[in-house]
Amino acid sequence: MAKKSQTNFRWFVTSLIFIITLINFIDRSAISFVINPLKEEFHFTDTQFGMILSAFGLGYILLTVVGGWLVDNWGARLVWPLAAIGWSVCVGLLGIASGFWGFIGLRFLLGVTEGPHFPAITRSISNWLSPSERARALSLGLVAIPLSSVIGAPITSYLVADYGWRVMFFIISIAGILWAGVWYFFFRDNPEDSRYVNAEERKLIATPSLMKGEQKKSLVDWRFILTHPALIANNIAYFAFGYMLFFATLWLPGYFLSQHNLDLKSVGWYLTIPWLVGAIFLKVGGVISDYLYKKTGSGRLSRSHIIWVSQFLAAFFFVCLSFTDTLGLSIIFLSLALGFGLMPQPAFFSVNIDVAKERSGTAQGITSSCLSLAGVIAPILTGWLIDLTGNYQGAFLLLAGLTGISVVTVILFHHPDREFKLVRSLN
Repeated sequence: MAKKSQTNFRWFVTSLIFIITLINFIDRSAISFVINPLKEEFHFTDTQFGMILSAFGLGYILLTVVGGWLVDNWGARLVWPLAAIGWSVCVGLLGIASGFWGFIGLRFLLGVTEGPHFPAITRSISNWLSPSERARALSLGLVAIPLSSVIGAPITSYLVADYGWRVMFFIISIAGILWAGVWYFFFRDNPEDSRYVNAEERKLIATPSLMKGEQKKSLVDWRFILTHPALIANNIAYFAFGYMLFFATLWLPGYFLSQHNLDLKSVGWYLTIPWLVGAIFLKVGGVISDYLYKKTGSGRLSRSHIIWVSQFLAAFFFVCLSFTDTLGLSIIFLSLALGFGLMPQPAFFSVNIDVAKERSGTAQGITSSCLSLAGVIAPILTGWLIDLTGNYQGAFLLLAGLTGISVVTVILFHHPDREFKLVRSLN
């Protein structure tokens, strides 16, 4: 009898992760395309609009760590679709929001319901992919973040321009609810419980890690996660990443509208260029990280160096962007800045899995809370700087400075291999 071929259901699971991340970021960033309509209808200042955007981060902080705990204890099969339904309802309700505090409240609830998203990604990849495939799988799922703007920017801008901002929110809220049903039907928290995975694929998923000393038992507790030097450095660097991400997803449409005098539909198309570059760079970052990990088994070489080199180049191009006035150069510098800025994201997630596999959802929840904090600070601080200066130069320079601090932190303290052995010896 011929040997039964290996199934590849783990990559179908990864494709579902890609789809919901695409939906997630279209839902959270769609409000950036209604800056002008909301300012005209409700007379919001840039500072007030920044406060509305920041309310998301406050809600996100509230549940992202708890969301990681929920995912680790209740499973991504249950927690993730409930979260997706919750945030989809919040997006739909934005279509009937009225007034400053109405938008504040709904953006806050949107952040609360999206809290479990990144921990669920990390835990699902941790359970379903072998160590040598994790960064590639993460890059496939996370590449949806920049692609959400490549796909979502033209769709959202056209919906707003042709049908109004309220209808736009109603329409985009449907996708997350549909995904929730598909995920719950097909996904299982443990691959061995899935009828779509045969023995050959189970064996591949269970391949032991190449990293020396990876945990074989659940040695991870809160003290470990909160005091592990590599995880602390990872969280600080991810704050800078989050600041860039929230700035880019929420304020770049306003940048092109006000600084380059484009119309809304043109902005939607121009933004596809830097976000498409970002998608390519993010995917390449995951492939390079896994290649180096497979060849060397070194977290420092395959994760840490990818992070600091990418962020250094991102900071450089954001500085260039801050001194550029022409549309062509702005697109070029923004594309390179976003590309290198997004490139290390699979490495950030992989570190949490490599170091704290048995509690990777909880570890990612804490890391995502740093992104949440950036989501509070970046929108409101950017709005205040724009009101103060009348341009985006100060906002770009601040972003570059924070990214530079991240580079130094990673170079000095981000040693997942060495510090992992040290912490384990103390246990």
